[in-house]
Amino acid sequence: MPKTIVFPTDFSTASDAALEHAAALAKSINGTLLIVHVEEPPLAYGGGELYYGIPEPDSERILKMLEDVKPRDASVPFTHRLTMGDPAGEIVRIAGDEQADMIVLGTHGRTGVTRLLMGSVAEAVVRRAPCPVLVYRETASRLEKPQAAAART
Repeated sequence: MPKTIVFPTDFSTASDAALEHAAALAKSINGTLLIVHVEEPPLAYGGGELYYGIPEPDSERILKMLEDVKPRDASVPFTHRLTMGDPAGEIVRIAGDEQADMIVLGTHGRTGVTRLLMGSVAEAVVRRAPCPVLVYRETASRLEKPQAAAART
């Protein structure tokens, strides 16, 4: 059976940093990288009405962004998948459906109140995954946007 590593991306620098590790692992096991992005559905209030605080995402734009996420090493086979739902739940479901050998994901490494308010997709995936999970956290200084670092110098 082909070996599969699921790599979820939220298009952040934290995800970008983990991609090279996921690709290296896929190459080392002669496996395939399944690059996944999960769109969250609009929020529903208690009365059932939907909140569209930000414009509905442009599916074509999101798909183009997803297609741009690929390993630098062209010898690593990969596929893309775009889905909608709860990010952690969808990542775990896809890993189970694909009988993935591993999930590799980047994390922002938030702690304290920020983590409490925003939750942690990485933590939920680790708790519920049907396979081993590698969570990669890049150092804070390397996660900064290049423009922010340049503005300080």
